[in-house]
Amino acid sequence: MKPIKNRITELLGVEYPIIQAPMGWIARAQLASAVSNAGGLGIIETSSGQLEEVRAEIIKMRELTDKPFGVNIAQAFVRDPGIVDFVVDQGVKFVTTSAGDPNKYCGPLKAAGLTVFHVVPTLAGALKAIEAGVDGLVVEGGEGGGFKNPKDVALMVLLPLIRSKVDVPIVAAGGMVCGRTMAAAFALGAEAVQMGTRMVSAAESPVHQNWKDAIINAKETDTLFLNRHGPGPALRALRTDRTEKLDVTPSENIMGEMRGVLDLYFGGDMEAAIALSGQVAGRIDTVKPAKQIIDEVMEEFHDVMNNMRNDYL
Repeated sequence: MKPIKNRITELLGVEYPIIQAPMGWIARAQLASAVSNAGGLGIIETSSGQLEEVRAEIIKMRELTDKPFGVNIAQAFVRDPGIVDFVVDQGVKFVTTSAGDPNKYCGPLKAAGLTVFHVVPTLAGALKAIEAGVDGLVVEGGEGGGFKNPKDVALMVLLPLIRSKVDVPIVAAGGMVCGRTMAAAFALGAEAVQMGTRMVSAAESPVHQNWKDAIINAKETDTLFLNRHGPGPALRALRTDRTEKLDVTPSENIMGEMRGVLDLYFGGDMEAAIALSGQVAGRIDTVKPAKQIIDEVMEEFHDVMNNMRNDYL
């Protein structure tokens, strides 16, 4: 497959502008190395807060791949004041920051020579990140899985709006699952895509098969947007008995609903916590290796772009 050359692939040193989302406990060496080895960019998470385990995962990454990879700093979940030194000491060159003020870590990270992208759910957040000096943005639509801005905006609206106001490279997140969605994101102004739910269901994903099966069996209507009115973050999750109850009667402590997360993620108890997932669960019907996912995305992307050119230009 022909590599793509644009600002993001050159910044990251990758063949394909496909980034794996930094899902807590999931985005570790087993999955991230498979994505990097396939020509995309694997990301190691810190949102679990288990920095000693994360350090071990980064060491493992270097055993499993010689390709570039990155680390995410999820500011709402990482309280360690030494997180910048931690990331720098690992020799990582690319960082995404999220769930917090971009001014907090951008300066020190860039001073250490790292490339920094900040995750934004609004135009105001994007402009603030630009002022902070980020190298690029991850623009995240409300259709994506995980923790979200309670005032959610679909990527189809958010991405071209932010592109019209900024010049930095943009990664599109939310609804990205195939070459067709990647082509649409590029048409709207992105230069890369980030995939979360598609990678949760990848063969190398460490989550229990029950979760993968739940994604495969999900309809496009089988996610819920929870906790829109707080307290705590809003989030998008798979429809289960637990989340349907939370949709009707919101929890007073949404993070408390995540206490059994390891029993869900790795034990397969889908009611033990909240199974975070994007709406694209309704488009995923098989478990595939990360390389096959990326190869198929790129093949379809090129086909769509060529067909559009032949049909309309």
